[in-house]
Amino acid sequence: MPEQVTKKPHVEQQLESVSRALESGALHNVRMMLNDLHPAELAQMLESMPQPRREFVWEMIGADTKGEVLLHVNDEVRAGLIEKMADVQLVAAADGMDTDDLADLITDLPDTVIREVLHSMDMQDRGRLETVLAYPEDSAGGLMNIDTITIRAEVTLDVVMRYLRLHGELPDHTDALIVVNRFDRYLGQLSLRVLLTSDPALTVAEVMNRDKPAILVNMPDNEVAQIFENRDLISAPVVNEDDKLLGRITIDDVVDVIRDEADHSLMSMAGLDEEGDMFAPVLQSSRRRAVWLGINLMTAFLAAWVIGLFQATLDKVVALAVLMPVAASMGGVAGTQTLTLVVRGLALGQIGKTNARQLLWRELGVGLLNGLLWAVVVAAIAIAWFDDLRIGGFIAAAMLINLLTAAAAGFSVPLVLRKFGIDPALGGSVTLTTITDVVGYAAFLGLAAWYLF
Repeated sequence: MPEQVTKKPHVEQQLESVSRALESGALHNVRMMLNDLHPAELAQMLESMPQPRREFVWEMIGADTKGEVLLHVNDEVRAGLIEKMADVQLVAAADGMDTDDLADLITDLPDTVIREVLHSMDMQDRGRLETVLAYPEDSAGGLMNIDTITIRAEVTLDVVMRYLRLHGELPDHTDALIVVNRFDRYLGQLSLRVLLTSDPALTVAEVMNRDKPAILVNMPDNEVAQIFENRDLISAPVVNEDDKLLGRITIDDVVDVIRDEADHSLMSMAGLDEEGDMFAPVLQSSRRRAVWLGINLMTAFLAAWVIGLFQATLDKVVALAVLMPVAASMGGVAGTQTLTLVVRGLALGQIGKTNARQLLWRELGVGLLNGLLWAVVVAAIAIAWFDDLRIGGFIAAAMLINLLTAAAAGFSVPLVLRKFGIDPALGGSVTLTTITDVVGYAAFLGLAAWYLF
């Protein structure tokens, strides 16, 4: 059988190549490598570099590319790069950017640079920018771009074709033209495929798609992402409550939302910030993590206090101390499985009043079956190890109790946190672990104390 070679990720290969060229002093080669990379690849590479090398490489990136790169790096890295740039460099970086991209960047720029950027824009572009900035960043309005091409329903396809030729070029990710009436109210879309393959004598009204709904401007960005995913959209029009067309959202912006949501869920489970710099100074990073370590320390003392309540029982049967972590640990793993499932379901909008009860009973059923299975296994091991049927019974009962508790807690903790306006991914694991530790220790040691005393 031929030997399989595991390839390194593309960005890792690029990072190694640039690092080797820097170490060898071949700066010309470094500039050539950087010029060949997409801004998103440059951003990922910069995030992967320690700060001194990052600043050195940043200076070698072309001025016309820096604006796009700033859009793709995370917030903390962006702030550090902006701080090192002169005002004239920042104005040059913002020049020529699309309206929606500039809206994402401009709020991070110094006030003096913002004034210069706005002053350099014509009245039309400034109005477009103000339109996008009027909406929250995490809404459809914050995602949209106003570079739309609109047509009327009563014109023929031949007129549309001639209009597009006069227009010269189409905005990026244009898969359909937006049909509006004379009051700019949204009516439907005309697919480019239909436009190119239909009889030019037909009117837009005869071939347009009226069944593609538009996205409301105040819709949260995660709901926008779900619509794009479920309907396989490339672009979608954005309207206000009166169906007046305001702009459109394209797939590239939605991909960014999906990636940010995934990063947020993953990092929040550990109490970290997805926008943090991986190579931030040690003192700064340790200060951030200290908060969650402190919270975890308090929960650990709570578990230790529960154990202390049964000190007399532990003194009498030392074997209990050996097996004590087993039930708690198994409950933590089982609860995390349920917690992850529920957090994902909430993020995707798959859990609500209509199915929450059924999901709870399902998770309790899974907890019961796994509890019975592993209770038997752990009891057999404990009896063989310590030659004591009582200890086997204690650990089996504690295992069953804690796995049922873990299922209930893993389901309810995210729902309770969301009810109080707290991100279910943030702090959910700490809360769950505390519950399973306390219940695991209390069940195992409590049963032993009840029997022995």
